[in-house]
Amino acid sequence: MVTVAKANRRSPVLTPSGLACLSTLPTINLTAGCLHNCAYCYISGYRNYPGTGKLIVYENTLARLQQELRPGRPKPRAVYFSPSSDLFQPAPEVLELSHALVDFLLSEGIGVAFLTKGEIPDETLELLLDHADLVRAQIGLITLDEKIARIFEPNAASPRTRLWQLHSLIAGGIAAAARLDPILPGLTDDPEALDRLFAALAQIGVTRAAAGVLFLRPGILCRLRKAIPGDMLAPLLKAYEQESQTAMRGADYPIYNLPLERRREILERVQEAAELYGIGIDICACKNPDIAKGSCNIAGRWPARPSEATQDVLPLV
Repeated sequence: MVTVAKANRRSPVLTPSGLACLSTLPTINLTAGCLHNCAYCYISGYRNYPGTGKLIVYENTLARLQQELRPGRPKPRAVYFSPSSDLFQPAPEVLELSHALVDFLLSEGIGVAFLTKGEIPDETLELLLDHADLVRAQIGLITLDEKIARIFEPNAASPRTRLWQLHSLIAGGIAAAARLDPILPGLTDDPEALDRLFAALAQIGVTRAAAGVLFLRPGILCRLRKAIPGDMLAPLLKAYEQESQTAMRGADYPIYNLPLERRREILERVQEAAELYGIGIDICACKNPDIAKGSCNIAGRWPARPSEATQDVLPLV
């Protein structure tokens, strides 16, 4: 059962993110919680998480954003949606608000960047395509296996739908990439599955992808145990019997990763599979500071506006 409640936002709409990969753009969360209910999602540990199947929509977000960006105020080069939710969740209240926010930002000449595992409504997709130069997108896709996707991401769009959306975005001139995050050890990291996935991505024109391996926290482990059947859960958790604690860049909590050598082995396998199809890979350095450097470009690459660089509220790329 899904419960959608509405509330008024009291804090600013445009907020900085502590994550290093998002440090260059202001961010917006239009909800607390997420209806996709992905079993591996880390937001269940957040203080404002309303609970599984529950969602709080901040209905005054547009009005507050218009006030924050009123004439005479500095405008950011672009805005990122959404560090702790998803712009395209399967609820009319969310999709209507998402469209209104994106429409307003684009009409102001402000870029929009997002990562989604949801289904983008046709009307919003057309809006994005009409402003292709102001849009950067990542589509989360951890597998082509419909069964695995349905179990781990029960309310997200199907892998087929996400591939079609990626194709539509790229064909329409939008800088769009795939995001293979999280890779599930023992379930989605074998060479055959990776080859199928990258072959499909290359066929629709993808040239860049980001990747990261599943990390654990107590809340994530609890969700996995409740949601995942034993025949899938056992090989997944077996890989973490000798987990290593890592400090996530820009976060104030530890995460539990696969041992370094196992992670390196998986990510090298991903990179090799991607290179066969001419796809470049960005490794998430926030979760893998012992392997990667730089950004996974979750918010895309944005040219600076020299004349405005010193005026923006937040630093921009």
